[in-house]
Amino acid sequence: MIRAYTGTAVRRAEAPLLAAGRGGELMQRAAYGLYAAAAAGLAERRVRIYGSSVTVLAGSGNNGGDALYAAARLARRGAATTAVLTSAAAHPAALADFRAQGGKTLVLTDSNAAATAAAVLAADAVLDGVLGTGGSGGLRGPVRVCAEALNSARLQGKAPLVVACDLPSGVDADSGRVDGTCLSADLTVTFGAVKTGLLAGPGAAAAGTIHCIDIGLGPYLGTPDAYRLQAEDLAGLLPVPAPSDHKYSRGVLGIAAGSETYPGAALMATGAALATGVGMLRYLGPAAVARLINLAHPEAVCSPGEVGDVHVQAWVAGPGAGNDGDQLRRARDAMASGLPAVIDADAVGAVAPGLHPAVILTPHAGELTALLRSLGEEVERPEIEADPIRYARLAAARTGATVLLKGWATVAAAPTGELYSQAEATPWLATAGSGDTLSGILGALLATDRTPEDERQPGHYALLAAAAAHLHGRAGALEAAGGPVQPSLLGPRIRSLVADAAKRTPGKIK
Repeated sequence: MIRAYTGTAVRRAEAPLLAAGRGGELMQRAAYGLYAAAAAGLAERRVRIYGSSVTVLAGSGNNGGDALYAAARLARRGAATTAVLTSAAAHPAALADFRAQGGKTLVLTDSNAAATAAAVLAADAVLDGVLGTGGSGGLRGPVRVCAEALNSARLQGKAPLVVACDLPSGVDADSGRVDGTCLSADLTVTFGAVKTGLLAGPGAAAAGTIHCIDIGLGPYLGTPDAYRLQAEDLAGLLPVPAPSDHKYSRGVLGIAAGSETYPGAALMATGAALATGVGMLRYLGPAAVARLINLAHPEAVCSPGEVGDVHVQAWVAGPGAGNDGDQLRRARDAMASGLPAVIDADAVGAVAPGLHPAVILTPHAGELTALLRSLGEEVERPEIEADPIRYARLAAARTGATVLLKGWATVAAAPTGELYSQAEATPWLATAGSGDTLSGILGALLATDRTPEDERQPGHYALLAAAAAHLHGRAGALEAAGGPVQPSLLGPRIRSLVADAAKRTPGKIK
């Protein structure tokens, strides 16, 4: 599991080491990690360090010093290095070392910005050391010209390798927010701990691959601000039946989804839940939709009944409900049932304060905008997309529910403040039906959750929501290897990932 911290927490953790006179040691550890990652990145592009061209965008602070020291190491191995100084000042010792290794320097100004940007584009690698965790706002002035040129070239597949030092310049370390322009990276080498802002919002998109360098801050970091699950974390979270199980003990999931207008949502949610693994699935909804479900999934038990009439361990309600009054009523009843429930799509509009953490809302940014406005918050969709952590936490706090805010990096926020962010998904999952599939996966995890109630830690349901997002994203990424993703066909991918996780569970499937 990846643990992330705010920039403030990391700076606080550094303070006792800096006070003990170990600042130089921290910088050298960071610089070596940056150098090694840049060298590996060049090797992946089949570029030899000897004879390569490396440009440093160096700010006046320690980030610029880290980048200059790293470039000096590359110069020792034969790279031609140039430092573009974004201010008249630079880290004195790092700049001296850089120059001692033959590095050239150039002070960036308004008058030479365009020519410098063209020269930067010609490099094999660019080390971004302009702003660090203490920076605020987007890039401004002549360095913005260079960043925009690099970002534009990346979209065309013509950019050099860009390696961010600690975090991409222009990204807020605490939130991932970008106010203006940031420099997108292929690789972010972050020091001491992963920063929260690298896991969500525009910061996650700008970070590229994240590589964390241990510089000795561990004992001083405190409680993480956010988490990200990795594949090995799923073993204890995905449903694996025990030898003594029967269909009821494995977990029964109720689904109230779909309508005559949107029947496909019910089929996709049902198919994903069955692929994830439940003991039984009960469907409530229109007879026409039930017939389609029974044709596609004869295992499902379908009826036109009510939430209070059936015995289940968890609910999924809302996908494809549209304006179907019966389905929206069932969604409200599911929220009031006291059971774990996934509330998706049209049913999110029926949410009111006073829910509990086992109710998991799964809006996209537009649906969250409408929900927050209904709660009296003045917010626009672009604000939520720019700062998803803030608004997911706000919605969780206002409703009492867990909130799974879908996006490029999907954020799961608990009403008690715990937060997860998952970014395994492929852009090919940005398609109709994708959210219905995610709801089915999550519903199955809720129905099969065997964690004793007294052992459920704060944020337990955010953890399960993150596991569902991870599984959904990985299934989509595997499917995308063959081209555009059709969510209704994700079942075999989901099933194979659950089987892989089950093999990691001791005493279960070998």
